[in-house]
Amino acid sequence: MSNDLKGKTAIVTGASRGIGKALACTAASLGVNLSIAARQEGPLKETAEEIAKKYKVEVQPVVCDVTKLQDLENLVNKTKENLGDIDILINNAGVSSQYPFQEQPLEDLEKLAHTNYLGYVRLIRLVINDMINRKSGSIINMVSGSTLCDPLPRNFIVYSSLKVGLRAFSKALFWELRDHGIKVTSILPGVTDTDLTGKLKEITQDTSRLMTTEAIENAVRFALTVPQNVCPLEIAVINQQTPWTAPVIPYKQAHLNK
Repeated sequence: MSNDLKGKTAIVTGASRGIGKALACTAASLGVNLSIAARQEGPLKETAEEIAKKYKVEVQPVVCDVTKLQDLENLVNKTKENLGDIDILINNAGVSSQYPFQEQPLEDLEKLAHTNYLGYVRLIRLVINDMINRKSGSIINMVSGSTLCDPLPRNFIVYSSLKVGLRAFSKALFWELRDHGIKVTSILPGVTDTDLTGKLKEITQDTSRLMTTEAIENAVRFALTVPQNVCPLEIAVINQQTPWTAPVIPYKQAHLNK
């Protein structure tokens, strides 16, 4: 893709608030027209109006549940009909579920898999052939900094293992598509101060240990504006003050008495 993104078209999922909204604003600040997707119509329309007014770009809100193939197809079709070719896909929609595995509700397993993995893969599959035909495109997947941990953080092993799968898929997809001029970038953010992390149990009261979305916005801006022959394969953005164990994720570490 050219460094000049003005007039290009992007899809951003999970875009009505939090990281997704911040990334939609990042793309809009570069002159990119947007289809923004989320499940709740009210907040989505408000976000679309806010971004369009501030950045003077076209913003189309599309109600979409990424767990439903029909909704994803509708998102792609409406984008192409109203905004033209899809140049950029920012997969951001996500849900969390924090339990020891033996206590995790069975219905949460399907929700996590369909939202945090299959929703990404399906949407990429729906846009990728047009990108291949044009020999151009950029795909950005929001993965998770928890995939850097071994073993994965307690109480998040299903969430994190799906993100590990997404990270592996994204890296392999780059190698498959690089000769077609398509870039695939994974963003690995640390624990960020959003509605999603706000639901964590016993989350630290020290907000200095949480990132704002600014660093993630900068990472995405970098991925979108590097030279044509460069692809940032992975960008890990971690607050160095945030441990992946306690106090953000409860974990008791035993120490020998001295």
